[in-house]
Amino acid sequence: MTIYPAIDLKNGEAVRLTKGIMESAKVYSSEPFHIARAFEEMGSDWVHIVDLNGAFAGNPENLEAIKKIREATTLKLQLGGGIRDEDTIKRYIDLGISRVILGTIATQNPQFVKEVASKYRVAVGIDVKDGYVAVDGWAKTSSLKATELAKMFADSGVEAIITTDISRDGMLSGVNIAQTEEIASSCGIDTIASGGVKDIEDIKAVKNSPLIEGVIIGKAYYEGRLDLKEALRMQ
Repeated sequence: MTIYPAIDLKNGEAVRLTKGIMESAKVYSSEPFHIARAFEEMGSDWVHIVDLNGAFAGNPENLEAIKKIREATTLKLQLGGGIRDEDTIKRYIDLGISRVILGTIATQNPQFVKEVASKYRVAVGIDVKDGYVAVDGWAKTSSLKATELAKMFADSGVEAIITTDISRDGMLSGVNIAQTEEIASSCGIDTIASGGVKDIEDIKAVKNSPLIEGVIIGKAYYEGRLDLKEALRMQ
């Protein structure tokens, strides 16, 4: 199991949203690189970064904050939000991003994702609402089932699937283990759970699942509900 502590960026600040609603943003730091340093000091290997403005705009919007995080730590950076073309992928890889997350473009153009996955370290982000894929910063729900999308990338070179239950994201209501396992089973790709982590019991549940590779920790850490050091020791 891999723990991915998260930093969501909005207007250069570290925030958390509730159910992906931008207006719900709660600011936790105006200098997100300090948070990344704290994650590193606690023993994390990774940080999961989302450019929230970029997810809605369709192109990078928090480059300066991302550069500062890269310069401040030796953590592996997993980054998503508004990455829709190869030029953006190259730009981020050149910046020192370890793995890019493709979300909306994976629904719109699966073939593009397969092509770039043969050249770069790529994860596919599948954001789920009632079993269906949400796109454009979760603003829209497509007619495509999450499991069907995941199946498209079986044996494609995609490193990981990151699946977020939108209804639970930022709600501290518990990880959707069953849905994550269903998606993992449909594609055979390392699958990372996201959305709803509330406490250390959720981390234990993920660790006990043979199908789930890792878990993203956000609001539970920021709100003091979960001891990140304890979670990291469970990896």
